[in-house]
This record gives sequence, C-alpha cells and structure tokens, in this order.
Amino acid sequence: MTAVCTTLRPTTIATPRRQRPLRPGRPARRSAWAWAAALACTFVLPATVAMAQEGPQLDLQRIEITAGMHRIDAQVALSPQERQTGLMFRKDMPQHEGMLFVFEQPSQQCFWMKNTLLPLTAAFVADDGTIVNLADMKPQTLDSHCSAKPVRYVLEMNQGWFAKKGLKAGTKLGGAPFSRK
Repeated sequence: MTAVCTTLRPTTIATPRRQRPLRPGRPARRSAWAWAAALACTFVLPATVAMAQEGPQLDLQRIEITAGMHRIDAQVALSPQERQTGLMFRKDMPQHEGMLFVFEQPSQQCFWMKNTLLPLTAAFVADDGTIVNLADMKPQTLDSHCSAKPVRYVLEMNQGWFAKKGLKAGTKLGGAPFSRK
C-alpha cells in the first residue's frame, strides 16, 4: 500500500465566480472533504502504512512443540501485530513447521485467510495443550474459522498435516507453552 499525503494549506478560497487570495489574519474555510483528508493524512494513513506488511514474517521466535512422536518447529506470534500478520504472504512452508498464536487469555478465537496463500489447518488449543477442534481453511478467503470453546493458543500447520499424522480433537500437544500452571 502506498499513500501520499501533503499538508493542506489553501492559498485561495474557491467561489463560484472567481478565486481570491486569503487575507492575512482571516481564517481559511475548508470544505468537509479537505478536513477529512487532513485528518486521514495526520492520523489514519501513517498508522496504516506503519502496520502494512510487505512480505512474510520469517524472523519470529521459534519453539518446539510435540504431538505424540511428531515434532513441530513453530514460529510464535505474540504481539497483536504478529498475530494479525500471521502466515500472510508465505508462498511455502516446510511440512514440520507452523505458527503458534498466543493470546493473553482464553477466549473464542476466530481466524480468516485474507492475504494467506497457503491452505492451512488451524488447531484451537486449550491451556493444557489439548486440541479443542481443527478447522481446514482455504487460502485468500474471509470465511471465519472459530474455536469451539475459549482457547489461548491456535496452531496453524499446512492443511492436512494433522489428518496425515492421525491427530484430532482431544490430542494433547507438548511444549513449553502448555507446561505452565
């Protein structure tokens, strides 16, 4: 996303017949559109541009999670920005890798696949590491996929990974996040 803003400094006031220069000491009148544009340039666009993600996030902290005899190398999305970006823009992901989304407290978590190029399966995981439910998600859709009950963790893997390993709701995952009391 590219945004360009310029400071709105009217040097003339438009009238139906002619334009006349502003007089010193006289307040300039701006149209509602000009004020909206000025506010957008001041507050909205800088925040949007700062939050825009140009490519995949590959440098997040990683942890090892186990699912029975299977090992997962998971990137950890802790901050709101990291969780918002998630696996967007990734063109491929090794089969043993995934992303663990960590939320501050358990609540119903819902995910969508905007700007996500890979088909994924989301495992909604309770505090003790138990998979609550799984959801297959199609790339580049806005369909919501939600946890069946409040959870703190969501683990995204390539679609079909859990099924190929025989893992389903009720399976317990192991690793540091699930060891906390």
